[in-house]
Amino acid sequence: MPFLPTSRKELKTLGWDYLDIILFSGDAYIDHPSFGAAVIGRVLEAEGYRVAIVPQPNWRDDRRDFKKLGQPRLFFGVTAGCMDSMVNHYTANKRLRSNDAYTPEGKAGFRPDYAATVYAQMLRQLFPGTPVILGGIEASLRRLTHYDYWNDALQPSILTESKADLLVYGMGEMPVREIARRLAGGEHIRALRDIPQTAYWATDKEYRTAGNAGDCVLHSLEECVKDKYKFAKNFAVIEQEANRKESCRRLVEPSGGGYVVVNPPCPAMTEKEIDASFDLPYMRLPHPRYKGKHIPAYEMIKHSVTIHRGCFGGCSFCTIAAHQGRFIISRSEQSILREVESITQMDGFKGYLSDVGGPSANMYGMKGKEESMCAQCLRQSCIFPRICKNLHTGHSRLSNLYGCLRRHKAIKKAFIGSGIRYDLFLDEKGFTDASGEEYFRNLLRHHVSGRLKVAPEHTELHVLQVMRKPPFALFEKLKELFDTQNRKETLRLQLIPYFISAHPGCTGNDMQRLARKLRHLSLHPEQVQDFTPTPMTHASAIFHTGIDPVTMRKVFVPRTKTEKLQQKEWFFR
Repeated sequence: MPFLPTSRKELKTLGWDYLDIILFSGDAYIDHPSFGAAVIGRVLEAEGYRVAIVPQPNWRDDRRDFKKLGQPRLFFGVTAGCMDSMVNHYTANKRLRSNDAYTPEGKAGFRPDYAATVYAQMLRQLFPGTPVILGGIEASLRRLTHYDYWNDALQPSILTESKADLLVYGMGEMPVREIARRLAGGEHIRALRDIPQTAYWATDKEYRTAGNAGDCVLHSLEECVKDKYKFAKNFAVIEQEANRKESCRRLVEPSGGGYVVVNPPCPAMTEKEIDASFDLPYMRLPHPRYKGKHIPAYEMIKHSVTIHRGCFGGCSFCTIAAHQGRFIISRSEQSILREVESITQMDGFKGYLSDVGGPSANMYGMKGKEESMCAQCLRQSCIFPRICKNLHTGHSRLSNLYGCLRRHKAIKKAFIGSGIRYDLFLDEKGFTDASGEEYFRNLLRHHVSGRLKVAPEHTELHVLQVMRKPPFALFEKLKELFDTQNRKETLRLQLIPYFISAHPGCTGNDMQRLARKLRHLSLHPEQVQDFTPTPMTHASAIFHTGIDPVTMRKVFVPRTKTEKLQQKEWFFR
């Protein structure tokens, strides 16, 4: 179908008198592989199910949007959208944002706070006998007790508040297929509690009856509220298990008189499986209901290509590894080029790809030299505090892909808009191998649209260690090589570094030293942000507890609005 249906009128046009699955999303419906609801919808459609999407339902009125398509045969799927709704709504200083990039015309106010919980609760009330299944980044990162910055308190698993039957965490193509297959086969939703990469809430009796040998039992919500050290210890275990290539233990958290049970993740998708997801028949357009309306998030990605998922960087403040995984899953070159070909056929395409990248632009094709060693590894990052000796960091495959794009007759320029990890091809002496040097030179010559984005994040070593980022000297080496090539080839490019203020471990004096060093380098940063604690990140656990969950040592945390503003002001002095 051109688009999945969103209304009764569209169902009538299709001649459908029932639906198997109805998906509710906090975002506008854009049929593109960068939008989770569209991906899950297309995956289920490919399995033969009748799927509809209700985008941005009105939760304020008589709930007609929740009732308009009726009751599905199998289940309701619920996602807050591509962002946690609280990050979407509020700034780091907890001020209400005036826009929403995932809404037509960028208008704010089209989704509630804690959207996944609100949608699920309404569906549970209206259709008490129909399974409700949570997914997306908000549900994924709130699957266990987590620190909520906007309430400044620990909150229980989203499962306990939403009353959902099941939660799919991470990238959901594999588990959602299994859920649909087994429900279609007549199994009850409670029989599906063995599916990998899902979580559920069980009563004490249900949990003990089912057997629990080998489970990793965490401290309860109630214990964590009373003792921050226990929350820090919980987080260390959760992060370790989430980062494992092969995990066989369930995480179990006593909560609210029962247990939140998190099953181990599915095995990483193969190249064939991720290709199949990206090769589905996406329209790559907003639904016709938005005709004539501008959706900012779509405009940013409509001519872009995602070439891999996952990130092994392990940055303290980032949720990518927690949601997409620490190990890189790369698409085949053939799948990427097929998508590029489809972009070149789009109306309005003028020959420019806005981005060819992923969570980090230059991790494509990278993996362990001996993957059996990766299966035993418990590191939080493959590249911090130093590059793992078992990690293949060669850039040849990526450079070859860039070469294919440069030779494509319909492509004038393929820009790299995603940030690059320069520590993958540089050390403080220079390039670590010939493939890294070739990659960097071709990147500057052919793939930077005037500005190269990188993220040193800070200048002070002790702050960078809390962030799990390389020393600032490595950025200085990058700038030296960048300036040299810029002059040599008269490229007139700019180097745009990202920095964070008020991160755990950072004092006002640290920001003063950062400002001094940037002036010395003649850098005037434009890309700066105040640290925002988000659920299930290492830095957020530190923010709440004042303790590093790995070392259990105390860490200074700037908490007050005054401290945060004073730190950010140093960028502009």
